[in-house]
Amino acid sequence: MTEADRQLVQRLEQAIRDLLEQRAATASICPSDAARRVHEGDDDGWRALMEPARRAAWRLVAAGEVEVTQAGRPVEESEARGPVRIRRAGS
Repeated sequence: MTEADRQLVQRLEQAIRDLLEQRAATASICPSDAARRVHEGDDDGWRALMEPARRAAWRLVAAGEVEVTQAGRPVEESEARGPVRIRRAGS
């Protein structure tokens, strides 16, 4: 992993934390919210950050900081298919 990749990972993880902190304790966010926050432009280049944003969420799941959900229920990475949401762990 390059230094630029490490910095992107850190920025996405921090964006997830910051976005959740700004919402109600039980609220969730979409990985696209973090991708949009980190993208440095006005175009739709944030879309290229969607998969890195999802991976950042899974790293935060492993650290016990967040849960990834579908239909309001926590899911494991191996069973997640389609759109997901991110919320604080234990919400």
